[in-house]
Amino acid sequence: MNHFHSKSLVFYGVAITSVLILFKIVTLYGEKNLQASPVLNNSYRLTWKNNVLNCEKSAPMMLNIQQSGIYLNAALFSEGEAKPLTMSGIWKNQQMSLAGKIDQPTLCNITVPQSVKMQMQLTDKGNLQGQLIISDISQTLEFNATPEAAQVRPENSRSH
Repeated sequence: MNHFHSKSLVFYGVAITSVLILFKIVTLYGEKNLQASPVLNNSYRLTWKNNVLNCEKSAPMMLNIQQSGIYLNAALFSEGEAKPLTMSGIWKNQQMSLAGKIDQPTLCNITVPQSVKMQMQLTDKGNLQGQLIISDISQTLEFNATPEAAQVRPENSRSH
């Protein structure tokens, strides 16, 4: 009983070789052209470039980002605030776009509900620069965001 026919061996040899060549081509393409998104820091402190909606005193704002590849979930909140403003978005071409709804007055003088868009880009130092756009408000709020771990604490604030 001869189980090895020459036609079968040629067929399986060509099939296996074709799969290996295709795998090699796809691997080379992926290594050359596909790159993972940079990993973002989880926590950023926002510094407003201009006066926030004419608020005399606004609490420092924090932005927490959770990243899964190019998909983002974020929470914007004031320190000491119980419920954050949640947003979701995408990381594309070195820019982030987040969107959400304000259902409580997170920033002063904002009536609720409002739609919110946040657009940011990552700088060379790992900081974020961007703008916060709130529907029905003509002012665009520009900000810088510094990674929380990178912020310098004053010398006199150390605990003993």
